[in-house]
Formats: sequence, C-alpha cells, structure tokens
Amino acid sequence: MAEQRLALFGLIVCSAILAAYASPAWYSTVDRQAKGCGYEACPVPKEGMINVHLVPHSHDDVGWLKTVDQYYYGSRNNIQKAGVQYIIDSVVQELLKDPNRRFVYVESAFFHKWYTEQTAELQAQVKMLVDEGRLEFIGGAWSMNDEAAVHYQSVVDQFTWGLRFLNDTFGECGRPRIGWQIDPFGHTREQASLFAQMGYDGLFFARLDYQDKNHRMQTKTPEMIWRTSRNLEDNDLFTSVLYNHYSAPPGYCFDILCNDDPMIDDKGSTDYNVKARIDTFITWLEKMAESYRTNNLILTMGDDFNYMDALINFKNMDKLIKHTNARQAEGSMINAFYSTPSCYVKAVHSANIEWPTKSDDFLPYESDYHSFWTGYYTSRPTQKRYEREGNHFLQVCKQLSAIAPTKESFYEDHLTALRDAMGVMQHHDAITGTEKQHVADDYARMLYEAIEACSANTRSALNQLTGERDSFKFDWTYCKNANVSACALTENSANIVVLLYNPLGHSSSDIVRLPVKEGHYIVRNDRSQTVPSTLIPIPSSVLDLPFRDSAATHELVFPAEQIAPVGYRSFYVSKEQEERKDTTSSTATICQEDNISIGNDLLTVHFDENGFMSSITLEGETHPLKQNFLFYEGAYGNNEEFRNRSSGAYIFRPNGTEKAVTEVVEIQVVKSEIVQEVHQIFNEWISQVIRVYAGQDRVELEWLVGPIPIDDGTGKEIVSRFESNIASEGVFWTDSNGREMLRRVRDKRETWNLDLLEPVSGNYYPITAKIALDDDQYRMSLLNDRAQGGSSLKDGQLELMVHRRLLRDDAFGVGEALNETQFGAGLVARGKHWLFFGSSQKDVSPTLYAKERFLQNKVLLPSWTFVNPVDNVLSYDDYLTNFRNIYSAIAQQLPPNVNLLTLEPWKDGTVLVRFEHLFEKIEDPVYSQTVRFNVRNVLFALNIESIHETTLGANQWKKDMVRLQFSTESTANEVTDNVFLTENIPIADESTNFDIELQPMEIRTFVVKRR
Repeated sequence: MAEQRLALFGLIVCSAILAAYASPAWYSTVDRQAKGCGYEACPVPKEGMINVHLVPHSHDDVGWLKTVDQYYYGSRNNIQKAGVQYIIDSVVQELLKDPNRRFVYVESAFFHKWYTEQTAELQAQVKMLVDEGRLEFIGGAWSMNDEAAVHYQSVVDQFTWGLRFLNDTFGECGRPRIGWQIDPFGHTREQASLFAQMGYDGLFFARLDYQDKNHRMQTKTPEMIWRTSRNLEDNDLFTSVLYNHYSAPPGYCFDILCNDDPMIDDKGSTDYNVKARIDTFITWLEKMAESYRTNNLILTMGDDFNYMDALINFKNMDKLIKHTNARQAEGSMINAFYSTPSCYVKAVHSANIEWPTKSDDFLPYESDYHSFWTGYYTSRPTQKRYEREGNHFLQVCKQLSAIAPTKESFYEDHLTALRDAMGVMQHHDAITGTEKQHVADDYARMLYEAIEACSANTRSALNQLTGERDSFKFDWTYCKNANVSACALTENSANIVVLLYNPLGHSSSDIVRLPVKEGHYIVRNDRSQTVPSTLIPIPSSVLDLPFRDSAATHELVFPAEQIAPVGYRSFYVSKEQEERKDTTSSTATICQEDNISIGNDLLTVHFDENGFMSSITLEGETHPLKQNFLFYEGAYGNNEEFRNRSSGAYIFRPNGTEKAVTEVVEIQVVKSEIVQEVHQIFNEWISQVIRVYAGQDRVELEWLVGPIPIDDGTGKEIVSRFESNIASEGVFWTDSNGREMLRRVRDKRETWNLDLLEPVSGNYYPITAKIALDDDQYRMSLLNDRAQGGSSLKDGQLELMVHRRLLRDDAFGVGEALNETQFGAGLVARGKHWLFFGSSQKDVSPTLYAKERFLQNKVLLPSWTFVNPVDNVLSYDDYLTNFRNIYSAIAQQLPPNVNLLTLEPWKDGTVLVRFEHLFEKIEDPVYSQTVRFNVRNVLFALNIESIHETTLGANQWKKDMVRLQFSTESTANEVTDNVFLTENIPIADESTNFDIELQPMEIRTFVVKRR
C-alpha cells in the first residue's frame, strides 16, 4: 500500500511539473476556494480544528554584514553564507513541483534583480505561480524599511517604487495586501498608518519590548486592531505579533543553515523520528494556541537567508504536514497546511470576533532588562544626514524631470538609479547604522553615484528652463563639501550664478551661505537690485579640520526671498576688486562683550559669564533656557550576561551618569544686520555656532562633534541638552516618522506596567523631525536635520544625541564596534538643531505648533542650491536679458498648510502627484481646518487633461480599494489623545473633477494625464 501511495505521489508530482510548464491556466485540485490569487486562492480551514498556517519565507536583508550585491550573488561567504539568487532559483523550482506549496517574498529590490535575469519562459512560469497565489508578495517595498530613523516621505517613495515593479510585472495578483515588518527594531504608529492608507489589511511583526510581548501572550492580546491615527478616519489596521520571532518552531528549521534533524518517516530506519517529532510539534502548537483568540495560528517557516536549497525545506515540511494531519484520526485537533499571511488574515477575519485595540506605538524596543535598542536612533550620524540629502535631491530630480519641456532619453534610467538607492537606504540595517563598515561604505558609494547620475537630469532640465544656448550650457552643480564650508566653485570664481530651486508648492525664502575667500562681493537679483549680503568668518574649529581642503575663510550670507514654488530664483554674485559705494554688502563685526547676547526684534538669546546659553527674551519677558553638551560613557562588557551588555551599534547603555564636557566655553561674537552669531568652542572636539537671523523667531544651533576621543579606553555618546523652567510633569512629545506627534510619559508605557532597570536608554525615543514639551503657558521644541535619539529625562529638559563612538560590539550580530573613522581619525559630524520657545496657547494663529510645522517642512526640503561659474561667459547684463532667471511650474501656489509631497514622471507620459495636509486637527485654529484647492489651477504647467486618484502606494485605483473591516472591543481604555474624524471623505473618481479637498493629516495620490 505504501508503495502504491509513493508511486501515485510521484505520478502527481510529474504531472504537476508537466502541466506547469505546459499551461499557465492549469489549477490543482487541492482544497482551494477558487481559481485565482489573493484571498480567492486561500486554503479552506477546518471547522473545530486548530488551523496551522505554515508560511514558508526567507528574510533577505538588503545589506547588513555583506553588501547588497554580495548578498545577492552569494559572495564573501566567509562573512555570512547567503545568496539571494539561489534562494529564488530554488524556491521557484520547488513551487512548480507541487501546487499545494506556498512561499512569500518581501524585498522587491532583490526580486526585481533576479526576475530581469530570467528567460521569458521562466518569467511566464513565475507569473503563473503568482496568478495562482502560490508565490505571494507581502510588504512589497524596495526594502523592508526601518521604522525609527526613516522619514515618511522616503517610506512612501520606496513603497511606491517596489509596488510599481510588482504591479507592472504581475498585475493585480502581484499587489501585496499585508505588511511584513518582521525584523525592524520597534514599530511606529505612522508606519502602520501608511499601510492602512495603502490599502493593506494586516501587519505582522516580531520585535517588541519583551515585557510587552510576555504580557500580551499571557493576556491573549498579541493580535489587535491598531488605531493608527488620531486624525484619519477608517485607518485601523489588524496587527499580529509573531509567536517565535520570525523563525520556525525550535527544532523544526529544515534548512542548510540549520542543524535540526530532518523528518525521518522510514520505520525501518534506526533514526526513525516522526512519532517523537510530531508529538513535540503538536504540544508546542497547543501551547502557542493558548495565547491567540481564534482557532488559527500563523507559523513562520524560515529565517535569515533560508531556502538556498528549497528542496530540503519543502520536502521536510511536506512530511511535517502529512504526519501532523494524520494524527487527526487519533483525535488530534491540529490541522496544518501551507498558507500565506494574507490567507491567515482572511481566516481570522472570518472568525468574526471582537479584537482589543491599541493607539500608541511599539517603541522603544527592549530585548532584555539591559538592552534597549535606542542607540541606533543616532548611530552613523553622517550617513543619516546623507540619506536625508538623498531624499531632498530625489524630490528635486523627480520634479525637474517631470517639468522639463523635453524629456531626454536618459531621464528614466537616472531616476531609476536614485529611486533604487534611496529604497535601499531605508532598509533596517542601512538608515539605522547597524551594518558593517564596509557595507556602510558601499551604501555611501551607491547613493553618491545615484545622485551624480540624477544630476544629469537636473542639469538638462535647468538648461532648458533657463534658456538653451548654442555657445555653451551651464554645468549646474552643487557644493558637495558644503558640510565643511568648502566649495571650489564659489571660492575660485569672480562671477557666479546661484540658482535656488524650491521643491515646495508655495513660495519660499531661504538664507544662502556660500564659502568664499575674503574680499568684496556684490549680490544682485533678477530685478536689477542689489541684495543685502555680509561676510561671516568660518568658525576656527571648521577651518582647522585636518581633512578640509579649501581656501575659503568666510561665508557670503544673503537672504533669498520669494523663491517661486516648484521653480527657481537666481542671483548673480560678483567678487569686486574693491568695495563699491552702491553695495549693501558688509563684513560682520567681530566683538567681545561683557553681557553677551544676540537677537533681533523678535527674540534675544543671552549667554552667561562662562560662555553658555543661559536665557531667552521674548515680548519683554526673559525665561531661563540653558544649553550644553554632555556625554555618556558607553557600558563596556563581555556580553555573556544581560547585565554585562555593551553599548553598541544597536544598544544605548550608559555606564553611569552623564558628564559635562567643560565648565567654560571659549566664544567669539559675530554680528551683522542679516545674522548674529556666537561661535562656541567647548573643547578640542566639540564646537557650535548659535545664530539668530533677522526677522526669524527661532534659534539655529549648528554643532560640530568629533573626533570623539577614545584614548582613555572609553566609548562616548554625546548629547546636546536644553534646560528650561517649563513644568512638563514627566510628559514630552516626539514625532512619528515626521508626521503626527505622540505623547510620551517618562518611565511609563501605556499598555503594561514597565519594570525599568535602564532609566536613561529606556526613556529614549526616535526623533525624526521634532521633540517638544510644554505646560499650560509655554512650549519648547527642537527640530533636527536627521534622525537622532532624544528624551526628556527631567521636567523642563530636552536632549538629543548627536554622535556616538564605542569600543565593543553589543553582540546583536553586526560583529563590529561602532568606531567610525575617516581620514585616519574618528568621524567628525556636523549638523543643525532649531529651537522654538514661546506660548503653548492654541487660540491664536499661527500658533507655535503651526510655525514648527512650517519649519519642519522647510528643514526637510529647503531650496536646493545650484551654482555655476560664469567668468567671461555671462555678464550681469546678459543675465538680465538673455537668461530666464526666474521660473515656476505652478500658476497658483498651494495653501500654506498643504504640501506637494510628490511630483514625478510616472508611466506612459503621466505624472504622479501627492498632496498632503500638514496639520493635525488640534494644532491651529486656522491651519488645522479642511482645505480645498483646484489642482488644475495649481499645476498649470502640466496642462492636465484628466486626473485619477489612487491609494497611497499608487498601485490601485482608490475607488477599487476595499479593506477588511474588523470588530473591536470597548475603546474605554484607549489613550485619550486620539480623536477620530466623523465625516466621510469624498473620493474624486471622475477624471474631470479637479477640485481636491484635504482633511488634517490626509495624503491623497493622483495619476495626472497631460494633454
């Protein structure tokens, strides 16, 4: 009988293979609901049974211990045995053998690379597998992004790019329905909100605070309905915490990377083990079932880079399923089968039960009592800044490629390169700074080359817009070393055209700072007007950087006002032989005062006798406000016990209390009519410029930290701390990926009782854009130019970690200490913070909250400065008469509370646009209101013929989006700061309806067809 069954099975397998190769329309007779993909292709669970959904998967990092290419091709196996191309090769062949088998894949970057290398025949077979739901894409973004250090604009972009590939290649069956964030180190509410807006029905992840996980498993709450926004309606998301990380059950990893025994079902073998293996398996599942509310269990069968030989995996899983289900004849209630996360979500949805809710987030992530994964919020600070610059330039390049009158043949390839690179940079071991150094170097190379490629697009577009010339073309470029106040283009030219491109949807004003040699300069605009300017000395700590190759001693500073939206304004800068009497240029005064202060008509910043910022005066009232740099010494342990955990790339674990870097600060005061600055030197490796520009109601702090000394054998983590007398009562606010603000309470979590042994790192949160605190009178907020860790460890106090250098790995896999070096010394980082202080009241407009929102948008996307030397090529008179020195693609600028989130070339000559409401419901009495505008009037240059709305990811028409709805328990215990919209949001499904309405925090996405 056994021989007959084996023969029959062999016949079935052979038939399946032949049929698969012969006809993509073939479907097996397994217990699937119907032909098709998605929910239609799901296996039918058995009533009254514990239905175990086995989900074969491979978690494939887009860079970590090896580079992206090393992982794909399987090289450098001395570092890690992993080859993604072999994984996909092997999985596809095994899926073709048996129609019951399933597999899910996540990272579009890898799958795209593999798919384009295949023959047309194999591509057709893969499409068949997708069409039948046997190969399913989940997540679907270019990479599985981090959630703490990423900005939402970059997340939306990289999902759009990955989903576009799947949609173009596989159609509706390639559209993911499930978020799969199994490895990021904590989870934000905004990420879940984006999934809901993209039309996803569920989200799975593995990493959350171990105390939270234990509590949820004990209270049967590992699955919930996540209230992902306090502003958006219908934005709930079913969310499930995986039981055993994202790995197979202990002892059941059937992979060449594992050491577990195979399933041996030959009773004649002395190694026969099926009975014992199934006994253990069923017992483990029954224990697992005690933590979940329905009779469905999701069982991840895979791990990092598993399935390089998929035959081993599937052959043993086939046996596991077969012998587990055979026990039903003996009374077992376990029913196992191949499945997918989407089929699991469908099954739990069909259970029709009420679910608990959650409305905060899953940060910070703690894996044991002494391991808070909050160090990576700051790790590799220069890489984090470079990624933000990459996003900035990507938006500029996309816009210019879209509005250029003539689309050159190379545009799409260059855009693709930068989209690819930025998608990779969002990966949870890229933007996080948790990769090996050689991988970080490769990320930087990849991003640099992509920016350089897309620069060809911007040069082409700008030359067309400014006016093509037969004699020459401008080589529009940017100052690549502006971060150290160096730029050969501006230092060595007598005449320069400076073009500021504004990617925002409304006019903007910026301050331009150009590195120059000392001399006399005149700045003139497109109206034959001389623009006020001043020379500011470059701080001595910057001039003394040993790797700085520059002759610039000063920065030429001038205001650039009314830069056109989605357009540019240019300026003509000349170096004169001697000072002209008709110029408004000046050299700033350097002075030393007894009572040091800087300011303008709106505010004054005061400094004490030791050179520290000490107070701020607004509207005639002075408030205590101190700032200083301190450092934590990183714990240095052997990692053999939790209590000996070291601070490392992932983990922030200070060894004792913080220390001030100095008691006295050396200062220099620089004053002009445009800006006033205090240059501070704290020690030989920390300095700062605190500045106030004329007419601005905020303080800018530009810090320079490094090389962090380690000669004493101690790693250090540097923070900038601000102290006020605001009675914050343990409460502070942090942004969620740059969008909604979340309330934090020191030493507290909203959903369980926290046992906290690391009071500093356990109160750190990711600050992507802003951290704030307030009381019933005043508010203090800090904005930053890159992701950083931050907290309020005492009332009235805020701190941001700016840099860290450590001497031991923290034993979470990267295998290297976070000891970055550059030019033979420790890494030097330079960056900015913006400080707001003022009234916390919300009865007037603009509120301080509104000012923060506007600046937050400007910090992310300031005008991009292009420069071009024009010595002996273009005189100022030619500039006025033969040069298009101002341009805008927008006829009617957007309302100030609306942001043009996306403007990019799409498919077949169409353009993809996104508009977002910048405000939450309760931030401002005016700007938080619903806003309406006519897109045709705004994007007049596109000459719009029709417009169709899509989901956020631009891979489904909005009118076709239908999401599973889940019932919830009473909301009495929800966090009280959540308020939901009650009115319905209209969907413009008519192609000629050009009026757009936005509710607070709403993003709407459209495909625009041009005439």
